[in-house]
Amino acid sequence: MTDFALRWLDLLEVGKFEWDKQLFPEFNAELRQDFAAEIDLFLRSILLEDRSVQELLTADYTFLNEKLARHYGITSVRGAQFRRVHLEDENRHGLLGKGAVLLHTSYGNRTSPVVRGAWVLDKLRGTPPAPPPPNVETDLSTPPGAKPKTMRAMLEEHRKNPTCNMCHGVIEPHGLPLERFTVTGQWRDVDWQANEPSIRRWQCQTARKSKVRQTYAAPC
Repeated sequence: MTDFALRWLDLLEVGKFEWDKQLFPEFNAELRQDFAAEIDLFLRSILLEDRSVQELLTADYTFLNEKLARHYGITSVRGAQFRRVHLEDENRHGLLGKGAVLLHTSYGNRTSPVVRGAWVLDKLRGTPPAPPPPNVETDLSTPPGAKPKTMRAMLEEHRKNPTCNMCHGVIEPHGLPLERFTVTGQWRDVDWQANEPSIRRWQCQTARKSKVRQTYAAPC
């Protein structure tokens, strides 16, 4: 029933995602499997209940067990069985609040506004971005001995190159609002690696005012 939707969203192999165990010791294979179960149950509910496709982006409910609920900061769920749960926090609404999506659109050791933005453009807007030109530097890792920066700051530097900005200027506005979520889908206000806010206030305001915000409720 959900195989087509999972293929469309490129989420069939969430259960194979490998993460940095030192950076994310609270995450484990059981939670990874819970992510897969949540997205499957959520998609199944949209399809079987013949709901509007818009609810893929706006639905104010999901399916949680106690372990996954606590991972999301929700304390009202008890027990190992998955059940339908109303979401008070609108940042968790729809696909973009789901751990499976946030995990899949990250690297094992850091988030990626580029990967997340490209996923939104491709899967939700139907306008996949062009691949990077050959021989373009794509490694945004902090050089040894340098002060860590937020991913936002590193991408700002990257976009100073006009060649890079041609694509990144299109992709990143769709991915930067999702910087509020970690690799493993937990909410954050501070990027602990750089000890700075994970996203600037003006970026949240811009996202809220844009058609993109109206389309898929990017969290800020």
